[in-house]
Amino acid sequence: MDAFDPTTQSTILTVLAAASFVMGGLIGSFLNVCVYRMPAGLSVVKPRSRCPRCENPVLWYDNVPVISWVILGAKCRFCKLPISWQYPLVESITAVLFYFVFMKFGLTIATPIYMVLMAGLVLTTFIDLTDWTIPDTVSIGGMPVGIAVTLLAMFVDGTGLVLDSPVMSLIGLAVGFGSLYALDLISLALFKKKGMGFGDVKLLGMLGTFFGPIGVLVIIILSSMVGSVIGLSVMIANRGKEEDVGEENVGHYLPFGPYICLGGIAYLFFGPELVQFYLDYLNVPPY
Repeated sequence: MDAFDPTTQSTILTVLAAASFVMGGLIGSFLNVCVYRMPAGLSVVKPRSRCPRCENPVLWYDNVPVISWVILGAKCRFCKLPISWQYPLVESITAVLFYFVFMKFGLTIATPIYMVLMAGLVLTTFIDLTDWTIPDTVSIGGMPVGIAVTLLAMFVDGTGLVLDSPVMSLIGLAVGFGSLYALDLISLALFKKKGMGFGDVKLLGMLGTFFGPIGVLVIIILSSMVGSVIGLSVMIANRGKEEDVGEENVGHYLPFGPYICLGGIAYLFFGPELVQFYLDYLNVPPY
């Protein structure tokens, strides 16, 4: 980039940022397929996407992220079956995340790595919301990737990666995995019920390989705060409904994976600022 004049550099970066946004939308479209098919054990490659009612394949020009959903009026072209708002939402979120990853990390190795991580967290969020499971493809599969990229950062300069120590990556895995697992054991001992799903344990361990032990602690704090607020809101909204639908079915259990994913996304973009804000709050000197 140094070989170009400032105007040309700005133009190239603008084009690449726009391309990142578009690519995020396309990846988001594929993630929608994964959200629907992976919990059912179906192939995410074939057959082509089709309407679940009339089984007509989705035409290529009806598969443009967000735009096609709007043009079709959120309905199937053939049978007029409503198309869920989840489709444009996943596409939009992924597009925005890809854009911000590029804007933060630029032309570095970190950009494609964190784009893949963001895609994995979006996928995990929506599978957990719809199926109450966290795919091992993301959690377990992401662990060796997280360790490998920190090993890469140790030997290659200018990667832009948040963590550049395989040792800290392994410690982050241990802290992420061990902390939630310990909470689950405590919950079983005290309340005779599970506090966390094991998928949450694996997910936090995976994020620990990318962000280290400090990142894990920040993610736990953020996810717990957001989860508590939303959980209490749901319980208050459902107060008095136990008699109608049964106490066990009223918002007492919520998938925690989305909050962990949100904490991971926040740490990627604002990690140092969040840590420093907390240290300032405790009146601790800068680290």
